Amino acid sequence: MSQLLQNMKVLLGKYPVVRGMISYSLIWPTSSVIQQTIEGKRWGEYDWWRVLRFSLYGGLFVAPTLYSWIKVSSAMWPESTIMAGVCKAAVEQISYTPAAMTCFYFIMSLLERKTIRDAAAEVSKKFLPTFKVALCVWPIVATINFTLIPERNRVPFISVCSLIWTCFLAYMKHLEHHQINGNEF
Repeated sequence: MSQLLQNMKVLLGKYPVVRGMISYSLIWPTSSVIQQTIEGKRWGEYDWWRVLRFSLYGGLFVAPTLYSWIKVSSAMWPESTIMAGVCKAAVEQISYTPAAMTCFYFIMSLLERKTIRDAAAEVSKKFLPTFKVALCVWPIVATINFTLIPERNRVPFISVCSLIWTCFLAYMKHLEHHQINGNEF
């Protein structure tokens, strides 16, 4: 067992993206379970396929793309000053965030075996309400991440912050189109 742990430590040190992938493959499904619990579901009622979709998406899509964004932004603004953090956060809000939200609704819909047309319709209905909330949350989190957190710990830090955010995304994903139109959101 100690050899396995040693090999894991080497792997995580050599490939930091794997740390984020492990974090996201655990945090995203946890958020789905939390959101389903808030819905009123109990252990025997959880949609475990939904939980699996969140795990796959978080670990195999979100973590690598977030890791790449952090590497690019750190190369563009290598300083850890408040000004650099604000710049990174602002650029993130107009580049990474809209793309990430679009991909979330679109890819998760495809994982639910919806058609491309249905996936596009879900993006169309849910993107703007979600983006408005993101604009209130993520600039602050991103500024803290880019100014106070060492680069090697940025993906795990964002992973922890995203637990609450992903509960919100799970809520938004689960809403039907009529609930957004009817202002139940």
